Amino acid sequence: MALLRYKGIRQYIYTIMICAVGTLPSFGRDAIHRVSTKIDTLTTVPIGGNAWRTDNDTAGGNISENGIVHWSNPNAAYTAYFRLGSTGKFKLYLNMQVRAGKSKITITALGLTRRVSAPAGSFHDVYVGEWNAVDTGYVAVKIKGESKTDSLFADIRNLKLQGTAINAKTTFVKNNEGEFFYWGRRGPSVHLGYTAADGVSAEWFYNEVTVPKGNDVIGSYFMADGFGEGYFGMQVNSPGERHILFSIWSPFNTDDPNAIPDNQKIVMLKKGNNVHTGEFGNEGAGGQSYLNYMWHAGQTYKFLVHAKPDGKGRTEYTAYFFAPELNKWQLIASFSRPKTDTYLKHLHSFLENFEPEQGTKTREVLFNNQWICDRNGNWTELTKARFTGDNTAVKGYRMDYAGGLEGNHFFLKNCGFFNYYTPRNIYFNRPASGKKPAVDLSKLP
Repeated sequence: MALLRYKGIRQYIYTIMICAVGTLPSFGRDAIHRVSTKIDTLTTVPIGGNAWRTDNDTAGGNISENGIVHWSNPNAAYTAYFRLGSTGKFKLYLNMQVRAGKSKITITALGLTRRVSAPAGSFHDVYVGEWNAVDTGYVAVKIKGESKTDSLFADIRNLKLQGTAINAKTTFVKNNEGEFFYWGRRGPSVHLGYTAADGVSAEWFYNEVTVPKGNDVIGSYFMADGFGEGYFGMQVNSPGERHILFSIWSPFNTDDPNAIPDNQKIVMLKKGNNVHTGEFGNEGAGGQSYLNYMWHAGQTYKFLVHAKPDGKGRTEYTAYFFAPELNKWQLIASFSRPKTDTYLKHLHSFLENFEPEQGTKTREVLFNNQWICDRNGNWTELTKARFTGDNTAVKGYRMDYAGGLEGNHFFLKNCGFFNYYTPRNIYFNRPASGKKPAVDLSKLP
């Protein structure tokens, strides 16, 4: 079970733009509107990649690639998002059909509520109303069933937008090419690439990670020690399960671990107590290990990775984890990677959400006191990092991402449709701590 797409962390394409955004607390009389004429000039926002059911239930209606379907539950509520890059007015339509009977639906955005009434018929654009956006940023469109005369409210494929506020700066997940509905619902992944001096053969990479309280959202991977051939960090897998995860990719390019030739498989050399090991696929493939450990938000954890070529065309990678609750370093696992002769390179950290249904929730992580140690035992502090994002961020499909410097820490933040973002491909420098890792490398388990 690999929870980072192999290609995702290598997409370092960048842009520059910052926006500060708010919402419009406007109010008005409810209205009932309907139009059956197709309007070709509307901007289409697919429900499938830009909306979530938000009433903590799954019965009687859900979001599919085709939008809202099987909607029978009167308590079901949905929220769709798009981001305005310009102020002004916009008209909103629902592309929908009522299969039988007649349905009335309530739509709320920017504090203004409208109602639409539609009889049975084929898919058509139903006019909802007009809004005035006095600021840029995300608009949440809340959709709720009010009444129906048959078993289902409606099928809704798209929102459609038109007006002075709608232009090329209006952003949303535009299509499902390359599984973008899936990746768009997950939200943008963000990275910090650490700058090390040229010519340093780094055997060790040390990092400290703190998840602020309230940010340990299910589906989060707070990756501390990333390098060219693997990654090491901590996850929130469910309400009662959290992992310390360490994985190494095979040099054989595949998503199927069963397709890897024997001479290119990752070999597990050793593992710590209670550590699970195996193979992973679907996001590259290789060897994986994880420790079930209920780490706590607000607490700082330490991660240490070692890499050393064996002189025979393989490199051995070993991961160690320090939890203050246990007050000792623990071995996670050691893997041997074939066709590899390298020390640690391309050092980075990242933050991702791996559960699409959690894409509406914001999470943040702090990284501090990064160090490397060369093969001669010399420690060097890393204080410079470059902020980047994955393809969801690069395409501008989701703009709810941020990263940089927070106090003396680097930070990463994503998801939840917050109304600002950090320019990608810019560098940040944290103050040097001078606190060399308090670890005796010769006594590690």
